[in-house]
Amino acid sequence: MHSTLTSQFMSDRSFSLFGARRASFSLLALATLALTTYPVHKTIAQTVSPSTTVNTSGYIWKNVSIGGGGYVTGIYPHPTEQDLAYIRTDIGGFYRWDFSTKRWIPLTDFFGLNKSNYYGGEALAVDPKNAKVLYIAVGKYSGGWAGLGTILKSTDKGKTWRKLNIDLLMGGNEIKRSIGERLAVNPFDTQTIFFGSRVDGLWKSVNGGETWNKVRSFPGKPSANVGIAGILFSTQKSGLMYANAYGDGIYTSIDAGQTWSRIAGSPSQANRMVLDKKGGLYVTHTLGVSKYVNGTWSNITPNKTTTIAFNAISINPKDSNHILISYEQASQSNNGAKVLESTNGGLTWQPKRHILNSQVPWWSTSYFGAATSAIEFDPKVSGRVWLTDWYGIWQTMNINAQEPVWSNYETGHEQVVSFALASPPKGSQLLSGVADVDGFNHSQNLNAYPEGRLGGKIGPWFQDTYSIAYSESDPLRMVRVGGNRWNNTYTGVTSTDGGQTWKQFASFPRNTIPLRVAMSAIYPSLFVTITSEGQPIRTTNGGVSWSGVVGLPNGPKAPWYWGQPLAADKVNGYSFYYYQSGKFYRSINGGASFNLVNSSLPSEGWSTVKTVPGVNSEVWVSLNWQGLYRSTDGGTKFAKIPGVERAYLFAFGKPQQGSKIPALYLYGKISYMGDGIFRSLDMGKTWKNISDPLNPIGNEPNVMEASNQKFGLVFIGTNGKGIYYGTPY
Repeated sequence: MHSTLTSQFMSDRSFSLFGARRASFSLLALATLALTTYPVHKTIAQTVSPSTTVNTSGYIWKNVSIGGGGYVTGIYPHPTEQDLAYIRTDIGGFYRWDFSTKRWIPLTDFFGLNKSNYYGGEALAVDPKNAKVLYIAVGKYSGGWAGLGTILKSTDKGKTWRKLNIDLLMGGNEIKRSIGERLAVNPFDTQTIFFGSRVDGLWKSVNGGETWNKVRSFPGKPSANVGIAGILFSTQKSGLMYANAYGDGIYTSIDAGQTWSRIAGSPSQANRMVLDKKGGLYVTHTLGVSKYVNGTWSNITPNKTTTIAFNAISINPKDSNHILISYEQASQSNNGAKVLESTNGGLTWQPKRHILNSQVPWWSTSYFGAATSAIEFDPKVSGRVWLTDWYGIWQTMNINAQEPVWSNYETGHEQVVSFALASPPKGSQLLSGVADVDGFNHSQNLNAYPEGRLGGKIGPWFQDTYSIAYSESDPLRMVRVGGNRWNNTYTGVTSTDGGQTWKQFASFPRNTIPLRVAMSAIYPSLFVTITSEGQPIRTTNGGVSWSGVVGLPNGPKAPWYWGQPLAADKVNGYSFYYYQSGKFYRSINGGASFNLVNSSLPSEGWSTVKTVPGVNSEVWVSLNWQGLYRSTDGGTKFAKIPGVERAYLFAFGKPQQGSKIPALYLYGKISYMGDGIFRSLDMGKTWKNISDPLNPIGNEPNVMEASNQKFGLVFIGTNGKGIYYGTPY
């Protein structure tokens, strides 16, 4: 699936909800007036783990169990405390390993929507002498539109955090995010910390992060948007350190960063650096692997791979001759091996065969070592090695075996990017469409890993599923649309058994990306699809043939579009609705043509259209800060719901017992109640806050649905923290 991935951006999901444009200019660091604390996370640590938090609203919020599914860009076993390890991810924040429960504990889930950029993991560094202290550099994107990132410090292993007095553009989800490490603590003076910025040079603190200054004496001229990609201290010789100015070369200092000089002949595009106990410097780079000893560089790239990029590298702390490396890209493997091993300091290499013990049923064996970001010998447990890649985290307890057994531990680590959710009144409780790994039929057990992806055992499978719809009168009849970015093929599939099996459309227009689909409430073979930057299309025979839709504007640009502008009426099988740029359209002839019926709504790019179960012609539209609107006549007239200051996402779910009024859920802001997640049982007249301030689900939530089978159950999909579900308790 990832065979054609490039090092630049790896997946287009990096463009997030803000669209595909990103700035490349540099901003000077902005000093904050005072240090900011996040005491709310202290409460998390004192009650329950951040992945499952409870509050007085009467709701409990948890992740739907999927199992990883996102890029883990670094692994950090602590050098002095056994079984203590951390990971950073590109868009899902940071985690700490809980050895006793074999789960990953999220450390940054307390950030709300206004700090969603902070879920990007740019760098992490531990204090080598104090296991309680660690630092993280946060920020997804270096474009000015994303806002500045920062560095946070914890003195209790990530239970609480303090924002430090540094604000810079970060790019945890940008080019070369898997290389490193940008943040480092001086092992001889742990009050001294260096940070290599993507766009604004080298920074230094001499008081444990309290204040920072730019190192203006650093002469490197790194590539734009990659910057200073690595800082490495010697643990054997005080004052000796290295800096990777990507695109320029490797620089060294012998006075703890006061002065610098470029090492002649150093690789210009280095990925990672590591030192052995004797002071030998090993570097992986875009052309192979190099070694620097006694002022001389040597090429130790494995035979017959002299033009292949390598990234991850680690040296056994108990044996400097024992080295592991991995390719930068999964497709560049050697007889199926993802890890290469040397037992003689890099003179010769052997492919390291492996046996996989997957804890996640749907993971393909090809996932192991896909775009490996880091590999690390455990400094305290002999034989244990960690590996992180495009999908998650692996661990072997005996790297010295001829065929080490690698197990993936994903409990607590949920990182998929969601596009679509569906919760039909019959059949499975939840179906999801996600980026990169297709999507899942979650059946009735939200706490168990899915057995397979949406394509099941026989397919067809997509890289992305963009939209899922079902017929209200026959909810086991479904349609979903999506495709594969890697080879630019797109289509859709239908199901007659609630998504257990799928059949591909008999035809679909070439060079067309289907973005959203709506299925008739009465006629399951009739559905309408909006397409990327093209005219919408429809079929009346389940995808056998297609015809153009009259009266609608071209659709938004794919694939990173999060709006839900298209809906089918829940009662009338011929009625469909569409919103774009302040204009509301309606079809009464099965989508063959649409008419503009309302031009009074505000224009808003972040919008959702939903219809009400069991009610003909009732349609609602959410318009972010423009509010929430209701129509009972098919969109001819709309009334704004009072008190809703922000309607970011919303959904309808099963009524409470004894009522026919559907439960209404809102992610947004209510007057006098503030930001949060809310529920109304009277169509928006009154609201109850059901959110958890300790876990606000702030990582760019992009889709919301509610159960039509169980009252009170609601789902929220995110851009890098998987899917959450909330239930009353």
